[in-house]
Amino acid sequence: MIPRSLPGLLPRRLFSVSARMASNTPLEDVMRDKIVHAFTPSSLEIRNDSHLHAHHAAMEGSTSKETHFHVTIVSDSFESKMQPARHRMVYALFKEEMAREGGLHALQLKTKTPAEVQREKERKEKA
Repeated sequence: MIPRSLPGLLPRRLFSVSARMASNTPLEDVMRDKIVHAFTPSSLEIRNDSHLHAHHAAMEGSTSKETHFHVTIVSDSFESKMQPARHRMVYALFKEEMAREGGLHALQLKTKTPAEVQREKERKEKA
């Protein structure tokens, strides 16, 4: 099985799923495609945390297995933008998915530039 994400090896899936093959993760596939096309990330991690929130009242009656995601994006597109602006950029991509009944309910975002990741790495090496 191919891992969902590997830093530096993007994208996992840039192809369309044929009509004969149904994806088990259609929302995640859409999210990945939109993020890759909008931000050309150097690193992208998408983790489906929906199973951790299935017991919440807001999820009662929902049949979707793709409602809550943790997303980490490293992209030059975030250069010179503060965290709230970066998050607005990502949320704007998923306006339709968030408005849809049974669609995307929550995103936990980490948005960084490659320079920020490099600085974090250097700090950890010094510690």
